[in-house]
Amino acid sequence: MNKGLSSKSNTNRSLIFEASPWRAIASLSIPSLISILVMMLYNMADMYFVGWMNDVSQVAAVSLAMPVFTSMMAISTMIGNGGCTLIAQSLGKDDKEQVRVYTALCFWSSIIFGLILTVAIFVFRGPLLQFLGTNEETLQYTGSYVLFLAAGAPAILLNHSLGSMFRGEGLVKVGLLGHMISTISNIILDPIFILVLKLGVAGAAIATVLGNVLAIVYFLAYLFTHKETCILEMHPGYARDLRGLIDILALGLPNAISSLLSGFAGTFSNRLLVTYGTAAVAAMAAASKGTMVITMVQMGICMGVQPLMAYCYGGQNWERLKAIVLRVLILTISLGTGLTGLIYLLRGSVIGLFIHDPEVVQLGTTFLTYMLILCPFIGIYYLSSNFLQASGNALGASIASALRQGILLIPLLYIMNNLMGMFGLAASHRVADFFAIVITAGMALHYYHHITNTQLQSSSC
Repeated sequence: MNKGLSSKSNTNRSLIFEASPWRAIASLSIPSLISILVMMLYNMADMYFVGWMNDVSQVAAVSLAMPVFTSMMAISTMIGNGGCTLIAQSLGKDDKEQVRVYTALCFWSSIIFGLILTVAIFVFRGPLLQFLGTNEETLQYTGSYVLFLAAGAPAILLNHSLGSMFRGEGLVKVGLLGHMISTISNIILDPIFILVLKLGVAGAAIATVLGNVLAIVYFLAYLFTHKETCILEMHPGYARDLRGLIDILALGLPNAISSLLSGFAGTFSNRLLVTYGTAAVAAMAAASKGTMVITMVQMGICMGVQPLMAYCYGGQNWERLKAIVLRVLILTISLGTGLTGLIYLLRGSVIGLFIHDPEVVQLGTTFLTYMLILCPFIGIYYLSSNFLQASGNALGASIASALRQGILLIPLLYIMNNLMGMFGLAASHRVADFFAIVITAGMALHYYHHITNTQLQSSSC
């Protein structure tokens, strides 16, 4: 081991992982939060610029195709977040060789899974579009968007996995810059492909793929130019540890479950909404973007501190872990409350960013009002599930992830639709959130007491 590498890397990590609680939280959560906000702009850009075409069918197509993108993100977060947690835990144990194994596994598995997705989507394109809930108005537009996304699947997976790997090593600014390159490129390219070249939704998908490719170029350039200070490894020789890959996928599974079920729930919601007309699909899509601001801010903070919680867990520093959790809880609820109030006051303008038809704007505003309920407290759910994952409780984290977007939400979509019609589809999200928050927080508290009591008993012996 190069002594300069070891010394510089250890100093880097101590400035972040071992700083005072608030400083450590700020060091990790602010870059993560910026990254999430950048990704949110990235997510909204396609619909925003497609909306300028004043074609409700194309706006609806972006929403209908979104579960495909969500599925890609599910796999990338499974690999990236699983690897991120294990990288941070290994650093907490000062096991740099294992860090290299995990990073190489993340790199190559992202490419392989991406290629599998590309082939699967091209082969099963017809049944997939039918399952997504397309109709005669949206079939062609949705199909174009999906095909270009499928072609870029390896790039989409690799980009987000690389960002998570850098975050796990404590190089949060590198991961942040990569996400910013991807998003800013997408925002610049969107109007060119969508409006100037008149490619519509197909142009939005092309811009998305190219943005991810540019971010990968940056990440790889950083790796090649910082070999002396960066532990991350791409050599395939390190990627032969099948057990290590299973550990990554198992620990990242909660994130994948959450994203996949979110995509499925979106599909089921769209299939129900389309019975009320294409305008209802577009209005709900715009309302979902409004609540996304609140939920993703809270999610970004909790994901940002996940490596910190994993580091504390790896070093068995329970008092510090408790201090971190309590401070993050206060932070997420405070920000969630402020953002919810702001979005409520500006709800009409928020919907108007994506939809220009006055009647559809009014419908979207009503949807958004229902969907803002309980938004201030979503951070409790994200903090609890990230804690379970950071502490290595893959089963508990998987159950927590399955609750909110699957076990609870999908049945509630149909129940609330029967009780309240299309507005019940908006309200069902918050009913599911209430039960998910209560159950997940209970699981996290129980597990925290379990691991701390076990440690105390071991120490007394």
